[in-house]
Amino acid sequence: MPVVLVPPARLARWVDNFVVRHGPTTYAVQDGALCGAAADGSSFAARLPFGASYDGVPDVGGMLAAASPPARWGVLLVRKGGFAVARLQGEQLVEHKIGQRHVQGRTKAGGQSQQRFARRRDNQARQAYEAAAEHAARILRPGPLVTGGDRGAVEEVLADPRLSGAEVVEPWLAVPDPRRVVLDRAIADAQSLAVSVTNA
Repeated sequence: MPVVLVPPARLARWVDNFVVRHGPTTYAVQDGALCGAAADGSSFAARLPFGASYDGVPDVGGMLAAASPPARWGVLLVRKGGFAVARLQGEQLVEHKIGQRHVQGRTKAGGQSQQRFARRRDNQARQAYEAAAEHAARILRPGPLVTGGDRGAVEEVLADPRLSGAEVVEPWLAVPDPRRVVLDRAIADAQSLAVSVTNA
């Protein structure tokens, strides 16, 4: 079923639009999510960000009251071509670092040339991950950490012993090579509710 990320400020309007499209809707709290079941058989389930479980009253107002970001949390985005690390207090960006690293593209050459290029690519990628880990260890603090980019690259960075206490939470963010605009979008998405929809 499709999942959409809905910023808290837009959740009430999203639910209103769901009711307009599908008819009168009843609400319940199930498995830590706010669920809506419409007259036409369609339904949705809205989950809080940061892997939090909802156990409040079954309405939008209660869900929104629980959707505030943590006092301290972070974002780590890593791809072979770069990284972005951010520390936040609530909605406020406190510190961040964005870095780009050149990682050589693949070559069509064969034999020893291909092996040499592969070794060079691996070395460049390793240096990029080491730089990302260095900044992540400096910037991040204990608290939920939202990650994204390339899963293998993120795992390489988080393997650094200094990051062994990282509390990685959903959602996973599929992002292109990190730039400031990509980081800003990731910060907004990290604070959004994940809403899955089943249309009748």
